[in-house]
Amino acid sequence: MQDKRSAGLLLFREAAGGGIEVLIGHMGGPFWASRDTAAWSVPKGEYGPEETPEAAARREFEEELGLPAPAGERIALGETRQANGKTVTVWAVEADLDPARIVPGTFTMEWPRGSGVRREFPEIDRVGWFSPERAAPLLVAGQQVFLERLVTHLTGRGEPPLSDP
Repeated sequence: MQDKRSAGLLLFREAAGGGIEVLIGHMGGPFWASRDTAAWSVPKGEYGPEETPEAAARREFEEELGLPAPAGERIALGETRQANGKTVTVWAVEADLDPARIVPGTFTMEWPRGSGVRREFPEIDRVGWFSPERAAPLLVAGQQVFLERLVTHLTGRGEPPLSDP
């Protein structure tokens, strides 16, 4: 069995008061509805061996947010293995995006569980711009490293590592 792999894009922009902000999305569906801490994610998704990680990151951005992935230099933030065993690869892109323009993709699942009723839910139910400090506790724990790597890269303290040790 092949390990599951995901790829995504982390948008960042210059904040009005200085510093940067990153765009993250709150995961949709009933499991995440009443959660905020550790319930947000970089727009990302799974891909198979027939697709490159870069192509998957662009495709997933569009599928999850309903907008094309922005053009611009891709800053490789490397990869990390999340607690569920999935390997996630992320690139940062400097771009601005109005959260009101988001038209999220959807998924279908049985809800309530065991009811036999299938319902559709948004993959991401809202997005927002946050400073890295505000975004860190919102992101699922396994993705916080991408914020650290982006800040390290942008502050000139060296290139981000390619992967976790």
